[in-house]
Amino acid sequence: MIAIAKSPLSSAPTKHRFTVEQYYKMAEVGILGIEERTELIEGEITEMSPIGAKHAGSINRLNRRFSAIVNNQAIIAVQNSISLNDYSEPQPDLAILHWREDFYTQSLPNPSEIFLLIEVADSTIKYDREVKAPLYAKAGIPELWIVNLEAQVFEVYRQPSETGYQQMQIYTKGQTVQLEQLPNVEIEIDFVF
Repeated sequence: MIAIAKSPLSSAPTKHRFTVEQYYKMAEVGILGIEERTELIEGEITEMSPIGAKHAGSINRLNRRFSAIVNNQAIIAVQNSISLNDYSEPQPDLAILHWREDFYTQSLPNPSEIFLLIEVADSTIKYDREVKAPLYAKAGIPELWIVNLEAQVFEVYRQPSETGYQQMQIYTKGQTVQLEQLPNVEIEIDFVF
């Protein structure tokens, strides 16, 4: 029997995973420009889609509604980074965070400080479902809402586990969804669409 050595060209390419520290260093030295919209997902730098008027307006509506009802129970972060681990620092469209006196100026929120993440999805629906939702579940984020602009529904994900969210429920126009950890915080689906 003759053993055939693998050629370096025939082996699968090796990906280099960047850490959060390396990601920030790239921005610091100008490899990533300030005007670029990127996020770090599982060590890979992902360019984010441009935000259109419908997407932006939906985020503005959500922010207005939550601002009126959370008061000093929580902090609302719009398109800010969250720290999941050494290789992932996504920027959800909206995050409802535990109250902190420093308003997260000392460190980014970590999973134990997050009540809810919201992703507003039009062209990114598949990415939000297949990449971000499992990432958030694995990190232990208790609740994720994907606002599906095309279908005009909220996809509400709960019960995170290592393999993904164990519960998903669809909310449609005419319904109201409550935040599980802050039951007095709720939003009417019609308000967003």
